[in-house]
Amino acid sequence: MTQPTTPATPFHDLEAYIALPRVEGLALSPDGERVVLTVATLSADRTNNERALWEVPASGGGSPRRLTRSAKGEAGVAFTPRGDVLFVSARDDVEAEKDLDQAQLWLLPAGGGDARPVTRLAGGVSGVAATALEADTVVIAADLLPSSTSIEHDAAARASRTERKVAAILHETYPVRYWDHDLGPAEPHLLALALDELADVVPDRSPAAAPAASAPLSLGEATAGSEAIDAAHTPYPSALPRPRDLTPAPGRSADTAGQALTPDGRTLVAALRVPARGLERYELVSIDVATGERRLLAGEEGVHYESPALSRDGRLLAYVRAPFSTPQGPGDQELWVRELDGGEPRRLAAGWDRWPAELAFAPDGESLLVTADDDGRAPVFRVPLDGGPVQRLTSDPYAYTNFRVDARTGDAIALRSSWQAAPHPVRIDARTGDVTPLATPAPVPAPVGVLVEVETTAEDGARVRGWLLTPEGASAEAPAPLLLWIHGGPLNSWNAWSWRWAPQLAVARGYAVLLPDPALSTGYGLDFIARGWNAWGQKPYTDLMAITDAVERRPEIDETRAAAMGGSFGGYMANWVAGHTDRFRAIVTHASLWALDQFGGTTDNSAYWLSIFDEEGLAANSPHTALERIVTPLLVIHGDRDYRVPIGESLRLWSELASRFADDDDTMPHRFLYYPDENHWVLKPQHAIVWYETVFAFLGQHVLGEEWRRPANLG
Repeated sequence: MTQPTTPATPFHDLEAYIALPRVEGLALSPDGERVVLTVATLSADRTNNERALWEVPASGGGSPRRLTRSAKGEAGVAFTPRGDVLFVSARDDVEAEKDLDQAQLWLLPAGGGDARPVTRLAGGVSGVAATALEADTVVIAADLLPSSTSIEHDAAARASRTERKVAAILHETYPVRYWDHDLGPAEPHLLALALDELADVVPDRSPAAAPAASAPLSLGEATAGSEAIDAAHTPYPSALPRPRDLTPAPGRSADTAGQALTPDGRTLVAALRVPARGLERYELVSIDVATGERRLLAGEEGVHYESPALSRDGRLLAYVRAPFSTPQGPGDQELWVRELDGGEPRRLAAGWDRWPAELAFAPDGESLLVTADDDGRAPVFRVPLDGGPVQRLTSDPYAYTNFRVDARTGDAIALRSSWQAAPHPVRIDARTGDVTPLATPAPVPAPVGVLVEVETTAEDGARVRGWLLTPEGASAEAPAPLLLWIHGGPLNSWNAWSWRWAPQLAVARGYAVLLPDPALSTGYGLDFIARGWNAWGQKPYTDLMAITDAVERRPEIDETRAAAMGGSFGGYMANWVAGHTDRFRAIVTHASLWALDQFGGTTDNSAYWLSIFDEEGLAANSPHTALERIVTPLLVIHGDRDYRVPIGESLRLWSELASRFADDDDTMPHRFLYYPDENHWVLKPQHAIVWYETVFAFLGQHVLGEEWRRPANLG
């Protein structure tokens, strides 16, 4: 009997690829001994990803140990000072009278035992916003209806909408949606909880134990029940800590750009959104957790203040100051520090031309650890507070994210990835920069192909670089067809692993993949970004063509068989390429911008996009103006729940392609892969398979000369 063949690697088989476990986040225990990982695995029916928490030693070695197991999964991990694990999950609460079917905050005791719920909010918990280092205070993000006067009132109002099947939303401000979901009617709040109020009680559900029909009229302190409310207002459980609202009547202001709690849990520092008729901004405020009293720390017109981080003694505050971008040029992102209780702010690393992404204080408070895009990588840097030069701590070709600092040693725990390695947890020695991989339940799959760094000189003398992956055996005798992949953003860099855009899948099928960073890419300085500002179709386009020219001169590349691909801004650029060159045999344009005049007013954040272009820039850089010059077959892909780049972009593109190129029998060389229930990225595992099957079938037809085969599950 013939035995079934096993694919050489998971990248040779899409079903095997989507089944790879993925590390998505981490948290470090206060004693620095334990790391808790959030790991996503494929469900039994292979239609979605389920998340669980795993524990590994922070020092290296050892074996992963699974902490949680539930059908609805867990995420959003944080630690209490005692080492208890906090997480957010929609798992069943066996003590609740009815299943709310909303994610709540849970606590897994450090000493062992079952996880227990900490909240029972009708609208659920969005995430853990901040925890204190030395106090039982935690701040959560949660949504409440704007008319709610108490937690009980919010629950009753939600129940009424559900019973009457009302889904309508009345908007009074902009915006109305974000990325892939509608905003409202509930508004974001920051709620403080005192974990020491979590009580152990035996539920008594006898009729005599039914609570009186009264409830507090404030989200904060429970009142004595002086005002009667209707019976639908079931009192919030007394055994759970009662949330204290730190952002009453917030509108959208609690859509924050970061927050941090002082070690004693008494003060929350938050970057709160300031509404405006035009472009909103963020300002830093301190909020007294006990009283809700606010104090403005930093705020000014035309500037964002973001990413607050506190020193371990609570004395110093670091943050990012980011002046607005305008059509005249991009704003910078500056690193600043000040005393929380006063003193003059001072800018750090003023001559360091990089944008900080994550920042944390070293335990001694003398420096910051910062990640930033840098020359196709995202290393960890040390930024001294005394004005000394920035030091690059990690020297490998990786990108670091989710880093946490060990209070005892100053070492950092982070996730590390590259185009050859999926995200995996590591420990970084604070003195030497040496990196030690930690145990993981999601082993890094062996890569396929060869990864090299490539670069060229653009027409204006700028250095343009990227990564090139080629299949094993590609040579002058057997050159590989080339796929030019254009990143989104556009303020972005091809420097870290992507599960959605995975070049290893193409390499496993014999393609070479070029991942270039053209003008507008981050990690090369502000001037490099400015080269493409208000002119997306100019320097970014010529940079892409220049580095493609350089790569096609390599003997292992077949310049006669090339295609271009991109998503979001990369889709915009794919459309631009289609109208300005015939050098490619096929072009894949995913979630793409087609008509800039239309896009600006329909995207979920129109004020920003309209602020970075002037009328001349919009008119001169819109791909739709070059429709008549398109000769290359296009595969158009879009999800209907994409609110950042609305479906109208691809609908108009497809309509205009049909009006221009359809034959008398209504056929044309172009294709349109449409997802009614997907967003900007296409996240469902089986939809990802269909995405790649369609892309590879389209490329196979036009680049490799294969017969077109309609992918399975497309009817």
